[in-house]
Amino acid sequence: MVRDLYDVINRRRDTRREFTGEPVDPEALHRVLAAAHCAPSVGMSQPWDFVLVRSRRTLETFRDHVAQEREVFAGSLDGERAETFARIKIDGIVESGLGVVVGYDPDRGGSHVLGRHAIADAGLYSVVCAIENLWLAATAEGLGVGWVSFYREEFLADLVGFPAPVRPVAWLCVGAVDDLPDVPDLERFGWRHRSPLEEVVHEETYRLRA
Repeated sequence: MVRDLYDVINRRRDTRREFTGEPVDPEALHRVLAAAHCAPSVGMSQPWDFVLVRSRRTLETFRDHVAQEREVFAGSLDGERAETFARIKIDGIVESGLGVVVGYDPDRGGSHVLGRHAIADAGLYSVVCAIENLWLAATAEGLGVGWVSFYREEFLADLVGFPAPVRPVAWLCVGAVDDLPDVPDLERFGWRHRSPLEEVVHEETYRLRA
């Protein structure tokens, strides 16, 4: 059982090009969302919402917006970095057939959220914990997840009808996949590589890297 957990953690991938387009089994999706809803949250505030998007028109609208933002980012690159980025697929919005938009409601739990008085972003951290739960559960179910971050918050909030002050935290492409790649795309294409654990573990106090 312990090995199964570590296996899921290590198999988790940010999925882009592997989606098959097959519908997600409703029972599996319910289990995945239930796992997200079991995440720890500051003051038991549970400040998350999940909007399930299946409409082809909405998926295409968001895809087009992301494509525009991709071009904005690409315009800031040059040389080898631009060539590398051109080879990287940044979304599977339409291919997955299902978008899960995760929102953060800072008003959830009332005005006195236990544990949030000194760290205003604790609620936001809670939502990210829910996303990680969702991602690991989806991996265990054999589903792929791709976190799309090339968007403007105002655009996505309007697209799915989030009222103020609910903030979109993630658009997650969720769907059936042929397989999950052994090596993450960003590493495979040479954008970034995972650093050794020893570089990020510190004893007692933070030490500067040599």
